[in-house]
Amino acid sequence: MLKRLDWYIIKKYLGTYTFSIILIISISVIFDLTEKIDNFFENDAPWEAIVFDYYLNFIPFFANLFTPLFAFISVIFFTSKMAMNSEIIAILASGISFNRFLRPYFISATLIGLFTFFLSGYVIPPSNKIRLAFEDKYISRFTSEVVRNVQFEVEKGTIVYFERFEEKSKEGYHFSMEKFDGKTLISRMTAENIKWDSLNHWTLYNYTIRDFDGMYEHISQGYEIDSVICMDPADFFVTAKNSSEMKNPELRNYLKRQKERGMSNIQAFEDEYQKRFSMPFSALILTLIGVSLSSRKVRGGMGLYIGVGIALSALYILFISLSSSFAINGSMPSLLAVWLPNIIFMIIGLFLYYKAPK
Repeated sequence: MLKRLDWYIIKKYLGTYTFSIILIISISVIFDLTEKIDNFFENDAPWEAIVFDYYLNFIPFFANLFTPLFAFISVIFFTSKMAMNSEIIAILASGISFNRFLRPYFISATLIGLFTFFLSGYVIPPSNKIRLAFEDKYISRFTSEVVRNVQFEVEKGTIVYFERFEEKSKEGYHFSMEKFDGKTLISRMTAENIKWDSLNHWTLYNYTIRDFDGMYEHISQGYEIDSVICMDPADFFVTAKNSSEMKNPELRNYLKRQKERGMSNIQAFEDEYQKRFSMPFSALILTLIGVSLSSRKVRGGMGLYIGVGIALSALYILFISLSSSFAINGSMPSLLAVWLPNIIFMIIGLFLYYKAPK
């Protein structure tokens, strides 16, 4: 059962965190508007779209982005203030153990972690879709119309390849499809052009089909043939940016489908998926570090703790960015790269915990 002390710390923690997030988002919106206002006017962006399509969907993205940093700073800010006022000494002297003192902190951090998980997995993806569409239309003016050298496995043992595919016409060029039985090639179809008609329905032009049966080969050719191939043009134009537009179930299914197809360029999607599970734990880990670090009364006062806290937060964010780069470049497995900062900072947190006043 929660006591008055628990509610006191929970209110302090969540109140400071909420105030910090509102403050930083307000500042971010002002700076972003100052930077992009020329683009808005040049591209005739309507104010309704600026407010509701861009900035309204800008808020959850940045709230989630800054959560680990400001959860950490919030803990250090009000805990060091309690330490300077000798409140922590009085609490521990009253018979409350340091472990018991940590309980309301971890309750608060768990609530923030669940909030982060819900935001990143279910709220931010649809809001990102609207926000990024606005950016493509009114800021970057980006459109993806052609992809080259597309190759993947549409089903087990069936590999397709396009030299080029055009989004507008839904037409591909220099197409080939190879079917294998184990490691043995049993059929190869090529076509100069292939055009998407409807769901899994494709029309091939100037095609050649080679069927292999041991030492024998049967060749058939023609100008036009309809075929059912389990692929969708939308899959060809999925980029790393789209990973942030997928809810957790969609991203999980996409990764499963692409792995089954033999697609190798999915590191950014795996990185995004793993981050959505690792980031909520960062609130717990950084809370442990923050409390352990700032619960001792020192001569440098609150300013020293805040300075150390900002430095550790910057180091944590830098570490996350570096490990994500390694994961996306394929230099390190995504699972290890994404969770490594949490593992290292958990070790730091446990070390500081054992050094904290008991």
